[in-house]
Amino acid sequence: MRTMMCRSSSVVSVKRTIQDYDGDGDLEFLPQNNLIEGSDQGSDIAAIDCDDFVVPDIAPTRTPRKTRDSKKRKKSNNDFHGTPSPTVKTPASASHFVFNPKSDSTTPVFSATTPRPKPPAAPAGRKDRDEVRYFWLVDIKDADGNPPDHPDYDPRTLFVPPSAWLKFSPFEKQYWEIKSRLYDTVVFFKKGKFYELYEDDATIGHREFDLKLTDRVNMRMVGVPESSLDMWAAQFIAKGYKIARVDQKETALGKEMREKCGKAGKEEKIIRRELACVLTGGTLVDESMLQDEMATYCVAIKESFREKEPSFGIAFVDTATGEFSLSEFEDDFDLTKFETFLAQIRPRELIIEKGFLSSQSTRLLKNNTSLNTIWNKLKPGVEFWEGSTTVRELVSKDYFGESASKDRKGWPQALEEVKEKELAMSALGALLCYLQTLKIDRELTLLNLEIFANSSDGGPTGTLFSLLNRCITPFGKRMFKLWVCHPLADSDKINARLDAVESLNSNNGFQDAFVTHLNKMPDLERLISRIHAGSSRATDFLRVLEGFEQIRDAIDEITLYSVGGGLIGQLLTSMPDLKRSLKQWEAAFDREKAKSQGLLVPERGVELDFDTSQDVIEDIINVELESLLTEYKSSLKSRDIKYTDSGKEIYLIEVPVKFARNIPKSWTQMSGTQKVKRFYSPEVKKLVRSLQEAQETHSQIVKEVAGRFYERFDRDYQTWLGAVKIVANLDCLLSLARSSTSLGETSCRPTFVEGERSVLDFTELRHPCMVSSVDDFIPNDIQLGGDSPKLGLLTGANAAGKSTVLRMTCVGVIMAQIGCFVPSKSARLTPVDRIMSRLGANDNIFAAQSTFFVELSETKKILAEATPHSLVILDELGRGTSSYDGVAVAQSVLHHVATQIGCLGFFATHYHSLASEFIGHPEIQPKRMQIHVDEENRDITFLYKLEAGVAEGSFGMHCAAMCGINKRIIDRAEDAARSFEHTSRLKDSLEAARVGTYIPLGMQSDLAWILRGGCDISDNAFDTIVKCIKAL
Repeated sequence: MRTMMCRSSSVVSVKRTIQDYDGDGDLEFLPQNNLIEGSDQGSDIAAIDCDDFVVPDIAPTRTPRKTRDSKKRKKSNNDFHGTPSPTVKTPASASHFVFNPKSDSTTPVFSATTPRPKPPAAPAGRKDRDEVRYFWLVDIKDADGNPPDHPDYDPRTLFVPPSAWLKFSPFEKQYWEIKSRLYDTVVFFKKGKFYELYEDDATIGHREFDLKLTDRVNMRMVGVPESSLDMWAAQFIAKGYKIARVDQKETALGKEMREKCGKAGKEEKIIRRELACVLTGGTLVDESMLQDEMATYCVAIKESFREKEPSFGIAFVDTATGEFSLSEFEDDFDLTKFETFLAQIRPRELIIEKGFLSSQSTRLLKNNTSLNTIWNKLKPGVEFWEGSTTVRELVSKDYFGESASKDRKGWPQALEEVKEKELAMSALGALLCYLQTLKIDRELTLLNLEIFANSSDGGPTGTLFSLLNRCITPFGKRMFKLWVCHPLADSDKINARLDAVESLNSNNGFQDAFVTHLNKMPDLERLISRIHAGSSRATDFLRVLEGFEQIRDAIDEITLYSVGGGLIGQLLTSMPDLKRSLKQWEAAFDREKAKSQGLLVPERGVELDFDTSQDVIEDIINVELESLLTEYKSSLKSRDIKYTDSGKEIYLIEVPVKFARNIPKSWTQMSGTQKVKRFYSPEVKKLVRSLQEAQETHSQIVKEVAGRFYERFDRDYQTWLGAVKIVANLDCLLSLARSSTSLGETSCRPTFVEGERSVLDFTELRHPCMVSSVDDFIPNDIQLGGDSPKLGLLTGANAAGKSTVLRMTCVGVIMAQIGCFVPSKSARLTPVDRIMSRLGANDNIFAAQSTFFVELSETKKILAEATPHSLVILDELGRGTSSYDGVAVAQSVLHHVATQIGCLGFFATHYHSLASEFIGHPEIQPKRMQIHVDEENRDITFLYKLEAGVAEGSFGMHCAAMCGINKRIIDRAEDAARSFEHTSRLKDSLEAARVGTYIPLGMQSDLAWILRGGCDISDNAFDTIVKCIKAL
């Protein structure tokens, strides 16, 4: 053997030639270089410090025909009689990322239209060959023959010319039939004990992860061990790639057995392989590939315009749990609801209709999704189905069972409610079509479909979620996030949660029992989805059963701690009968073997065909082979004769050397040492073949038995899912109880009042996120509505704490309306229907929107959506433009919110003239943040206390001095401010005008509109205007 050695800094690389174990007629190369440094999985020669060596012409144990591959190619011209259709329908297009094997970049290229580039130039010695064999990879075209610069180019497919198909070997034909339909996807192709990547995919694996690039069967190739596929797949997906897994459907022995049963053509004399699934970042289903316990969504979006108003149909799925959701809604011109939906869901993958999504919606999607979000553009009608097509597909494919498909009576109620809504059904059709392409549509259950109610996010849910989330189960954490994103607006439901929280906090036994039994609960919601798909592992199936047994035991103990009726009592009463469903599984299979060997071995009498097959194997081993061994010991007169295994050869007859000369001539020597020789007798060789075939048949039965177990378990799917949902609800209630306790002594149960006039009254409210980190946090009283004006006009110095007051007011309302205690001495409020805020200063450079543009866009949404029962927070509106314009906008918006809308809220501003403008307004109360000013040293002491009144100024120069800006600069700035500050002069003119009779401009405008009959003013707004007139 010739060797070539070189140094490798981090990885030892060894290629070994082994036998043709997968039956493809070619040599197997094990890419040992993919082992992690320090791993002990490699062979002894892996210790050699070399990066490569030349493979010998002769395999160690078997001599392949030297012209095997060339003969295949010569014969293929006569064996192939046609070419596959160049227009194979594949509804998946991830055009967000495109492959670029030539790029030096370590991440995929972001693009919405750029096709997959040409492969890199071939190395010397194979360039001419590649250009002849794979010339279509040089000038890439899609299946319809469109080049990359064509507007209809489809990057998902690849055109392979008929002349190329005629020259393929059977293996190449098998590979390119799959790859030509998944050109934008990295295809992992099963070969023996490895998954291999070829051509451009191999280049990607080499470039991204430094996998060893080799040549095999005229194709560039890298490979990864079968055992580490999940790890490598997760890494490719994390880089933004889609991956496909192509599995072998039979072993080499199974292929031989199939060929014995009937005459097989050349195309069939190869291991059968099929596309198992396609995995993307938004459609992961395997628990080991998921990065966290939170839901990951794949979203299909259908947009339409009705009388120039945008409308949307939305369908999305969390593939890990199989939960589908549907929605159809009309939106405003600014797409407020659509943007809110994106903020709540944060989709990982998008499915849109090619050429039918407006530029405004596209911009919103780009601005509200991450760079790793995958974009799939489906062809209208053909792949992005119409609503009627979706209905026909649901019926024809029996997604809800044969009986339900005939009369539609068995369809989920949620689907019945929207089946006449074209946009929602079209979006569902696109999602279903895409999942069919990924081959996971059958793995997900449309029975678990719900209507998604699009509502406001309600504030900074991220920080609040992390503060309040004390759930102990993965599915409880996901449900709790929905609770925080969707606070309740019904007083009865809120009080029911609060009653449950109080009950749990007074019953430690209940909490202890729940935590003790369910603290290490597996993610049952995701795992039962895998069982429903029939793709669960035996170990996971056992985890699921043990998990539900934990729930059964927990419920038995929890019920001993009576918590009365109420919400907890309702949940416990509605718990399905797990004892009945679990009884059949108590002795169904060997749990120890499932845990140690990963096999579902049924107990005797459970599966008859399994027992029969096992008996055949045991009879060959324990009876026939043992009988022959006894016979050989007797005939050769040696008790030392025994069976032994050597690699793939099993039950070799091992004979001591001194007795070896007495063996019959019909025996075949297979191997030997100085002390023993190993043989096959004709009888043993025949029995070994029978044993191998019996074991191959048995392995198929084992798979079938697992499938039967999964199907049997899935019959109680609603029972299992119902139990999971009830435990998740209990977990969320316990999370609220523990969070309420952690707030400390100054916390209370909020009181909800109903009435036409909204009220929000907190006494000594603290910010919950600072309860544990700040010991001397100064609480504040919040009084809005009721007997007080609804709006607080908040002024104060810079950094005086205005924004903290605004934020903690919002957070306090959210906590109260999800059923949690509030960090205040008392809390009394009317449920708000939405929280709308305009906080901070930021632009949106990618959308070509300035800071002021963003301010006004957000304000416009508030003015359009707010109601008298909303909570509105406006912070420093108008600061993004000139003082004149800023004051005018702020004054007009404040008047409209206070007079026309009549909602609760705060309006924080540095335009102190607004206080003079709205003196006497019945729904506006001036508030300020208390401070102590040292004019001589330009020093401010912030007292962080909210009080009535108007701030004397913003004290910007004092803040500048505290920041260390040069005193001379501050002095000159202060002189300029005295001379030119617009708001100061405006304030003086307003006060001078009040010497006479001053009517604010907003009131004049309202009166003019009323007299003209030009607007429809609500009764509440009219009453407010009358009160304003009386206050003049």
